[in-house]
Amino acid sequence: MRAMEYFDIAVIGAGAAGMMCTSVATQSVRRVVLIDHAERPAEKIRIPGGGRCNFTNINAQPANFLSANPYFCRSALARYTPRDFLALLKSYRVKWHEKHKGQLFCDDSSETIIDVLKSECDAGGVTWRRPVAVHEIRHADARFSLDTGAGTIDAKALVIATGGLSIPKTVATDLGYRVAKQFGHRLVDTRPALVPLTFTSADWTPFAVLSGLSLPVRISTGQGKTRGEFDEDLLLTHRGVSGPGVLQISSYWNMSEPIRIDLLPDATELLIDAKAGSKKQIGTVLAEHVPTRLAHAWLEAQHVSVDARLADLPDRTLKVLGASLSGWTLTPSGTEGYRKAEVTRGGVYTRELSFGTVMSECVAGLYFVGEAVDVTGWLGGYNFQWAWPPPNSRMRL
Repeated sequence: MRAMEYFDIAVIGAGAAGMMCTSVATQSVRRVVLIDHAERPAEKIRIPGGGRCNFTNINAQPANFLSANPYFCRSALARYTPRDFLALLKSYRVKWHEKHKGQLFCDDSSETIIDVLKSECDAGGVTWRRPVAVHEIRHADARFSLDTGAGTIDAKALVIATGGLSIPKTVATDLGYRVAKQFGHRLVDTRPALVPLTFTSADWTPFAVLSGLSLPVRISTGQGKTRGEFDEDLLLTHRGVSGPGVLQISSYWNMSEPIRIDLLPDATELLIDAKAGSKKQIGTVLAEHVPTRLAHAWLEAQHVSVDARLADLPDRTLKVLGASLSGWTLTPSGTEGYRKAEVTRGGVYTRELSFGTVMSECVAGLYFVGEAVDVTGWLGGYNFQWAWPPPNSRMRL
């Protein structure tokens, strides 16, 4: 057991936000300790993007983030942009490439990003304490005392970068939320986000046979300011729906609310226009626009023969069929939970954090960054971009 150690800043959480914050803090020649309960840092960086880390999105803007206080993220995103992070990667000669809709990935493995962050921390002389659990945190006389598995740590400022509850196999914990409550902060209810949606067995039985089928759709949920709508791919599974479109919409979805899926835009007009003089079977016509398995299953569900000639079907039948394809409405029973969620929605209430410095307005010198805060980005690198902006240089010491 070590004796009491003294630091200017203690950062709890060696993930993306924690390491980035630490690396910037050390540039001010301050004595900084980075504490984490895991053996390896940044496990959540290793997972996304097929191991190549979708580390940002070049198009990241405040509109791509959800929060009970939607204006809160503006300052941080303006202070540290995707191009700022690219400049950091360039200094380490990290190669990257752009994929779908501004998503940026490493050419090599995600370890490249972790190595950059570790190097930045080490260059500033950070003190690492891992794997070390934090048992208790006290605040008195404008200082924080942390009882840890490696002894007591004393610091003038404390940064909570412990992440959320998503992907529990990375040993995610609720420590950040417990610390927030301890020091008088309110929490926006937390729940899985960027997560597949599920249905009861009875509701999903007709569609379970289509598991593995994927197609581009327009998917939406909610009303007014809480409405979300995306043009992305849908993946049908044994238990429900997944794929980029569903992960996006899951952040907007609330229990008992329906989701609406447009499988074939303007399907009614398409079918009626194609009817005139057509000798094709309805199954053949539909399969020209959606996957054959889906076309046949959909016709069966609508009690329309796959072999029926399009020209022989009444317009009213085609209208019902078209409306069902363009407006498939269904109500999920739940989600796949934190086990499959990429992020946690909700967290520390941002109206109790400084707009410019992210310092607590309840306790001076206490900061919250990253996923622990009630700011949730879209799928596609946005949540990593939220992790990169550290508290600015006005950290109170």
